[in-house]
Amino acid sequence: MRVGLSIFVLFFGLAMLPWTAQASTGSGGLDLTQTSFGYLAIVIFVVAYGLVMAEEYIQLPKSKPMLLAAGLIWILVGWAYKEQGMLDVAHTALEHNLLEYAELMLFLLVAMTYISAMDERRLFDGLQGWMVSKGFHFQSLFWLTGFLSFFISPIADNLTTALLMCAVVMKVGGDNTRFINLSCINIVIAANAGGAFSPFGDITTLMVWQAGLVRFSQFFELFVPALVNYLVPALVMSFFVPRTKPETVSEFVELKRGAKRIVGLFLLTIMTAVAFHTYLHYPPVMGMMMGMAYLSIFGFYLQKTLPRSLEKKRMAALAKNDNAALERLGSVVPFDVFRRISMAEWDTLLFFYGVVMCVGGLSLLGYLSVASHIMYTQWDPVWANIMVGVLSAIVDNIPVMFAVLTMNPDMSIGNWLLVTLTAGVGGSLLSIGSAAGVALMGAAHGRYTFFGHLKWTPVIALGYILSIVVHLLMNSAEFG
Repeated sequence: MRVGLSIFVLFFGLAMLPWTAQASTGSGGLDLTQTSFGYLAIVIFVVAYGLVMAEEYIQLPKSKPMLLAAGLIWILVGWAYKEQGMLDVAHTALEHNLLEYAELMLFLLVAMTYISAMDERRLFDGLQGWMVSKGFHFQSLFWLTGFLSFFISPIADNLTTALLMCAVVMKVGGDNTRFINLSCINIVIAANAGGAFSPFGDITTLMVWQAGLVRFSQFFELFVPALVNYLVPALVMSFFVPRTKPETVSEFVELKRGAKRIVGLFLLTIMTAVAFHTYLHYPPVMGMMMGMAYLSIFGFYLQKTLPRSLEKKRMAALAKNDNAALERLGSVVPFDVFRRISMAEWDTLLFFYGVVMCVGGLSLLGYLSVASHIMYTQWDPVWANIMVGVLSAIVDNIPVMFAVLTMNPDMSIGNWLLVTLTAGVGGSLLSIGSAAGVALMGAAHGRYTFFGHLKWTPVIALGYILSIVVHLLMNSAEFG
């Protein structure tokens, strides 16, 4: 199916070429859309993205083809601009794209490090253990995992949240494939919707915030539309969830020392990033890197005080003759912040580099001006932004949103919020439309599938349409 979609993207890209004569680059660059350089760059990008879409089948990490494509496209850009004696323009554009990537990469690296630290301190295991131990029936778990996904993803990002909730569903679902499939669909929708109303919930919302197009507080205007996007399909699917109770064995999960304090430091880091951006007009990444210092210093404190803490717990365990506790103490290792950094999703970060550089190269060749001319000049911006969400379900929202930001169409704040919403929740229409959906197809081992998700696409599309309508009604003043 993914290979078929890559072919669709190829024909879509080629179908746009005749429009190139009607558009100029509009960015101080050359119009190379009807040259061999431009055609070859398009083919390289489409082939690379086809390999990305086929990752599930060919087992090739998505960063590898995109890194190669980025290098090849910029070779073509450099060659073409050197022939015209404008190599300095290509150098300036390259540096601009590298700076944009560096800001986003460092921001994401800090967030991923904090999430990894919370995972290592067993915070997510504790949440999972609590849910399993309460003995909820399937329908209660369906709603609980959905709402937790919706409210955790604005902080922990949609991918991490979806994987956490999927682990719970897999643990309690057992052999009930119907429950697992419906719950995974519910989690994907909820995590994507929750991530749409927070700069920290998705890479696309982060890009919009860092570009300065939407203020931090304005993202929360999308809360109700995002909630509608989740509730409409969830309500319909809930009628098909079994009402029986799963057979589970409860287990106590002891959090490691400092787990709750790390959550507090993460919230402080978010507040720091917001303050840097709001009051000093610095890039939010400055606040996030300062937050890395909070975690590093606290990690140093945990290391230095570990022997004293272990001795205290060892004495308490001896007094109670608790052999299990003594065994656990013997396996404790010091907290290492640099090990947490190494556990970040480097494949995702490098894939994002490839996307940023490929789209930047195609922009310098003139192709984004073509797309901007078609979508944001010939179409109404509202319809263009709705189409962005549909494309996000097919291609992935990161390159689509980065392309929109690179085009930088002249739009009202209401339309920027609309494209933020549609790019975030549009990926829920198909299981391959978001990182959360792709990850859960792997984690659920065949019990959550592309066609299992596709069956509910009409209901998900209804939620997508209604969320747009609610945004247009509630935030109509922002479209002026």
